[in-house]
Amino acid sequence: MAVETGSRTLQWGCHYQGRNLLGGKFLYEGAPPLVIARGGYSGLFPDSSQFGYQFALSDSLPEVVLFCDLQLSSDNVGFCKTGLALDDSTLIAKVFPKNDKTYKVNGDDLHGWFSVDFTSNQLMDNVTLIQNVLSRPSIFDGTMGISLVDDVVELHPPQLWINVQYGQFFLDHKLNIEEYISSRAKKIGVNYVSSPEVGFLKSLGGKLGKSNVKLIFRFLDQQLIEPSTKQPYGAILKDLKSVKAFASGILVPKTYIWPVDKDHYLQPATTLVKDAHGLDLEVYAFKFANDFISSYNYSYDPSAEYLQFIDSSDFSVDGVLTDFPSTASAAIACLAHTKDSPLPPPGNDTRPLIITHNGACGLFPGCTDLAYQQAVEDGADIIDCSVQMSKDAVPFCLDSPDLTKGTTAATVFLTKAATVNEIQNGSGIFSFDLLSNEIQTLKPDLVGPYNQEGLKRNPAAKNSGKLMTLVDFLSFSKSSNICGVLVDVHNAPYLATRGIDIVDAVSSALINASYDKETRQQALIASDDSAVLRAFKKFPAFKRVLQIGNAISDVSKASVEEMAKFANAVSISRGSVVQTQGSFLLRFTDVIDKMHAANLSVYVGLLRNEFMNLGFDFWANPMVEIVTYSSLIADGIVTEFPATAAEYFRSPCSDFSKNLTYTIMPAKPGSLLKLTDPSALPPVQGPAPVLEPADVVDPPLPLVTISSPGASASLDGSSTTSGARVSTASSGIYLLVIGLSAFLLVSSQ
Repeated sequence: MAVETGSRTLQWGCHYQGRNLLGGKFLYEGAPPLVIARGGYSGLFPDSSQFGYQFALSDSLPEVVLFCDLQLSSDNVGFCKTGLALDDSTLIAKVFPKNDKTYKVNGDDLHGWFSVDFTSNQLMDNVTLIQNVLSRPSIFDGTMGISLVDDVVELHPPQLWINVQYGQFFLDHKLNIEEYISSRAKKIGVNYVSSPEVGFLKSLGGKLGKSNVKLIFRFLDQQLIEPSTKQPYGAILKDLKSVKAFASGILVPKTYIWPVDKDHYLQPATTLVKDAHGLDLEVYAFKFANDFISSYNYSYDPSAEYLQFIDSSDFSVDGVLTDFPSTASAAIACLAHTKDSPLPPPGNDTRPLIITHNGACGLFPGCTDLAYQQAVEDGADIIDCSVQMSKDAVPFCLDSPDLTKGTTAATVFLTKAATVNEIQNGSGIFSFDLLSNEIQTLKPDLVGPYNQEGLKRNPAAKNSGKLMTLVDFLSFSKSSNICGVLVDVHNAPYLATRGIDIVDAVSSALINASYDKETRQQALIASDDSAVLRAFKKFPAFKRVLQIGNAISDVSKASVEEMAKFANAVSISRGSVVQTQGSFLLRFTDVIDKMHAANLSVYVGLLRNEFMNLGFDFWANPMVEIVTYSSLIADGIVTEFPATAAEYFRSPCSDFSKNLTYTIMPAKPGSLLKLTDPSALPPVQGPAPVLEPADVVDPPLPLVTISSPGASASLDGSSTTSGARVSTASSGIYLLVIGLSAFLLVSSQ
């Protein structure tokens, strides 16, 4: 079993094998795929900014390619900026409010501010950049100017990629981009030139002659018309041999390779990569970004998407064009070819425990058989059951006693709605008001925390699976290859007033499943109530975990000493580990160290993959958050996506002792804040409170009282002996149903 130390748990009885990975070595037949940084690190900084390019160079693979969308000023000076209309990503409209124009671009009218109407001095001296993706930081807006091509060249990038999206437009305005590139290609070190215009690439190829510059044909959406040939891009796609005549490779939207259906699920891969490689054409894919919704198959793990393109047994693209080059770099250097590697066992010198929250509820409704099966399959060490109690005292697993959260109870048992102030603010349909056979009729309901923001979780499985009783959960756990179970016990004092002894129900189930004698798996009892944990002290085989839900900035010595009297571990929030300012990390606390000093293990949660759950310092990559808490020697991480954690810990980059060419670095609080204008930051909030003994010591559990049938709620809305009250609306519905039932009974007689 576990042996406690001042850092991580030294040993768990998990039946894992060690790993044998080629740390730091690429396993590709040729060179690894290229990471192409679109406008630098445009996922954080404004597109094509100096900070963006510098950050891409410092936090990506050594061979990273800087991608410059080339535009020309009226005096033929080249600069990098995505999008023909400058007002989309700069403050030019404020500086030159009357200089907007409307031009024909590929047959359509386009209104805005355009580089052809301004000299280079006007643009460089007056125009600043902004972030044009709302989910990304805006505090750098207006602080950085436009980057000249020469500015990017002075950074000495390993490789430079020039993209010419609108060559004909500039030619129509007497600005020849072909001449600009051909006369400077060797001097500035251009390695790639891409364009969606066939005529431009053919003409440029003639000017470059035997140059080493690779010409890449960029495909747009298949229904759009290529301006030179007047053919749809989809038609050109069917004739790759014609592309080979003027280009050495193709740059395609990622859906050309892995199509996505209307419901955002992956379809079978096309043969494009194989077909192109068969013609000796290189294949590069674009539209990669950590904070764009792509396919539900990736479960909001951007690394999983990159691996879909570079780690297939059938093919690999030659490079990816991305707004987040560090994530692509990590996928290539750390994660590729490791999915079949075994997890190292959790321990002091390896990794923290992977602890689930409601199973793998990022993929399936929480606390269902499918969520637990997926969690085990994904590599979870500890699977959890938040115990709720039915009216007839049957324990089962669900995140909340309010059945409207996680089940379809609201559509079936509306008349059971009540308000129980001891449980939550507002009404609900509570498990202790329904019999176990009624609860078993409910369907689970998968609702993610960011549904309203459009980040749904696996809609195809919205009502899949079935709820599990605690007995069934323990039976499943015993038959699974895991380290143990975490049983979450809440609301014991209130349930006692309802005649329900949750402590006895849980302990009896664990004993009947022989967890008091188990040597292969550990049973953890978690609660925010010290009295509950004290009640389980008589079972020495069970590890007791105090849950501290609210964020704390520090912990007093007296409170740590008090916790050590009844708990073996603590579970703390992310906000107790790192303080934030707005969406930026500010500083680490020393809460973990102080808990370890008292011989308490520390579990950190709750981790979720959705990018809206992540501070900007994590680069919209949930794996960076995992790395960060692992580097702080957390003993466990609590997550709703165990596959993402296991994916990282299978990789050679999870071993901090290895001297690798590239690895995934933990976040550095304050590093991004130092780059900002302090006046643009949100106000600094006061620190979270310090944990004191009064915050962790609860009164003894009350005696369990036997309530009479029907005493759980009063119809007039007044309080009952259980502390529950029925809402007025629900009471009216309830009376209406009773009256209607009586009428039907009389009528039938």
